[in-house]
Amino acid sequence: MRKNIVVIVSLIVTFIFVVLGIFVPNTLGQISEYVLYTFISENFGWYYMLVAFSFVSICLYVAFSKYGKIRLGKDTDKPEFSRFTWIAMLYSSGLAISLFFWGVAEPVLMYIEPPFGSGQTKESAETAMRYTFFHWGLHSWGTYTIIGLLMAYFQYRKNNPPLINHALYPLLGEKIYGWIGKFINIVAIFAIFAIISGITTSLGLGATQIGAGFDYVLGINNSPLNQTILILSLTVMFIISASTGIQRGIKWLSNINIIIALAIMMLIFVLGPTRNIMETFVNSTGDYIENFIGMSFHLEPFLNDYTWQGGWDFFYWGWAISFGVFVGIFIARISKGRTIREFIIGAMLIPTLATTIWYSTFGGSALYNIINLGNNELSNQIMENMDTALFYFLELFPFSSIIIGMTFVSLIIFFVTSADSTVYVLGMYSEETMEPSNKSKILWGIVIAGVAIALLFSGGLTPLQTISAAAGLPFSLIILAMCFSFFKSLKEEKLEGNHKEQENNMSSDSVSKDTESEEKISKSS
Repeated sequence: MRKNIVVIVSLIVTFIFVVLGIFVPNTLGQISEYVLYTFISENFGWYYMLVAFSFVSICLYVAFSKYGKIRLGKDTDKPEFSRFTWIAMLYSSGLAISLFFWGVAEPVLMYIEPPFGSGQTKESAETAMRYTFFHWGLHSWGTYTIIGLLMAYFQYRKNNPPLINHALYPLLGEKIYGWIGKFINIVAIFAIFAIISGITTSLGLGATQIGAGFDYVLGINNSPLNQTILILSLTVMFIISASTGIQRGIKWLSNINIIIALAIMMLIFVLGPTRNIMETFVNSTGDYIENFIGMSFHLEPFLNDYTWQGGWDFFYWGWAISFGVFVGIFIARISKGRTIREFIIGAMLIPTLATTIWYSTFGGSALYNIINLGNNELSNQIMENMDTALFYFLELFPFSSIIIGMTFVSLIIFFVTSADSTVYVLGMYSEETMEPSNKSKILWGIVIAGVAIALLFSGGLTPLQTISAAAGLPFSLIILAMCFSFFKSLKEEKLEGNHKEQENNMSSDSVSKDTESEEKISKSS
């Protein structure tokens, strides 16, 4: 009954925001901008910065502590997927279209309008790359990882269902079934809402970009009808993929797409300004490491103007928490049998390194074209229409038609893998099972497609995305509580392990003494 109530109320909350997005998109936009860019930025921006840094710190501490060897499952459990497939699947669910959409755009946007100093200078270019690493590096992946770690530990190590309240049992005990449990259920509603709104905006905005690409490259009109057909086609694809299960559709599509994405990146690297890309990666990595603490705690207490940070830092951390609900639960689902240390290295450190290489290749090449080659049209394209800017950028390279064709394939597969992993997670959460039924996945797929189409044509996608980022504030409190519960459980488990070890030692000592006594008796006789 509990799960039905949470799901029903979640759908009602989502429906309310969809209605607002359809009929009063401007009002919803004003409300969402006030909540995130004014109320949260001015009053809780400091909190977002602290909590994002805390997630990274907790992950690093646990990975290299005495708890790192603990397995997410029984001590005898083995991983379900190979390392390559595992990383491919978590990468496909975690970033999806963002790799392409922001890979070129974000460094250029921050080069033009940096967080401080003058724009369109050598200094602003270095700042742009440093902050791009900051936004897509350890903080984002650390947020996904901490949620995934907590869920995986309590699911597989403690044999709990994939529900948030069960992760708080070591901390609260039976209280989770009282009024505190009801509060947790309310937060769970925000979690499901965040998942729905996150994938809805990704699907809608992604369909817009793919449609704009077809229009720009092939001349196919990016009309509302064609966008609807595109969304419906993508929906059918990800429902079919999700229905085949993780071992088939999601697994194979993720493997294929990572190979395609790597091939695209290598082509840009080889055909583009190779030396400049390497210099950008090395220099930006050094800047990122050197300024990591400063950026993590940077605020403007005396200027009291958080316009830039509200649109970038605070938005990213709120969005990472909200979107991390889905990503974390999915990563947890595919991570049974791995040690905590392996999980954190594979889910946070390796993706961070791979992402910085990706952004150095795409963002570094874009900045090289603008600054060194004087191609100001690229920056104009990004400022005027980011949906088509990627394809203009790709046309600058030899064999551009091949690269663009591969990009279209990768974009579509990324959307399918992201969406089918989302409906899989929604099915898990609504049915309280690790293997949701196809009926549930189909239902959620239809809901997501309907919401995406409705909001796409009303202009309510971006406001819904902003509201989703703001929803990260209340949910972050639950994540912190889960962290305390996690450490309490770890300590109890270590104590139990020590007691068992002492008992085993005492038992072996007793056996040894008995053996010695028998030998003495035998010798005396």
